[in-house]
Amino acid sequence: MPAEGDSLLEPNTLPGGCFCFLDFPSPFRRGVGGEVKRAIIFANGELRHPPTARALVQPDDLLIAADGGAHHCRALGLTPHIVVGDLDSLTPEERIELERAGARFEIHPVRKDQTDLELALRAALREGAREALILAALGGRWDQSLANVLLLAHPDFAPLSLRLADGPDTFWITRGQTTVRGAPGDTLSLVPLGGDVEGVTLSGLEYPLNDSPLRFGTTTGISNVLTAPEATISVRQGVLLVVHTRRWAEDR
Repeated sequence: MPAEGDSLLEPNTLPGGCFCFLDFPSPFRRGVGGEVKRAIIFANGELRHPPTARALVQPDDLLIAADGGAHHCRALGLTPHIVVGDLDSLTPEERIELERAGARFEIHPVRKDQTDLELALRAALREGAREALILAALGGRWDQSLANVLLLAHPDFAPLSLRLADGPDTFWITRGQTTVRGAPGDTLSLVPLGGDVEGVTLSGLEYPLNDSPLRFGTTTGISNVLTAPEATISVRQGVLLVVHTRRWAEDR
């Protein structure tokens, strides 16, 4: 498993109640000992930089579509192994096509307490994934986008090495120490969640900190800049949202 801050976006890879299961053969094959190393979850938001998203998918990844996220999979020439949700974003014809392609469906009622993305993350946990990468979780409705980002901090998903990627931006949560690997000039923003974050120490950044607080609701941690290929973040207490923006976006 990668270190907590390992980015899943590398420059050289360029060019989200009750239910029933309907089982269909899936082309996905588990690793040695039945292991699922990583799940890639396609939400139903906007998919920025589709070629970058496609380059992230590896042959042994478990592909999970949160309802209409199946459209993104198909647009990239992929078939999700599992489709999760109330399926209100898929037509009957699209469901038949996915079934014939080998997708397995986990169907939930429309009146439910979780979004399709949260249900997809829970499916990844049940499948035994150790890592999860969320794509197409932002854009469209602000309430959905904010809720999708905050899912990264849900305690139920702490067993996952969890990331959300949106074009050049990668989001993750740290409660301790994390390493950011990128390039000088990359932007790094830090946002306290759920209250103040104490004992923040930063190195490898234009604006370092040494055992300093970041107060909830302030913007002190926004728009820092990497000065080296690697930066470190250490937190003594609290939950910190990390947003790493790669410079390659400026050249596209």
